[in-house]
Amino acid sequence: MASEIRYKASVEKDLRKIPRHDAAKILDCIETDLAASPGKDKRLAGSFMGLYSYRVGNYRVIYSLHGETILVLRISHRKDVYRE
Repeated sequence: MASEIRYKASVEKDLRKIPRHDAAKILDCIETDLAASPGKDKRLAGSFMGLYSYRVGNYRVIYSLHGETILVLRISHRKDVYRE
């Protein structure tokens, strides 16, 4: 069973910074792979403790789990995503 996916409002702004073909690929991977098996990805530590990082090429999707709901918090290039 696929989980429900919700996006933080700022994710729209994140996606505008990414080339269209990459953004489309990322959203497709989120809706299929991530929705099918959340929580199998890298668990983050430090100030990001309790969050997960899903990898799509050179981009990372930072998300949290709330029961059967996935909340996508941030999408960015791997060099920038972990900066506060």
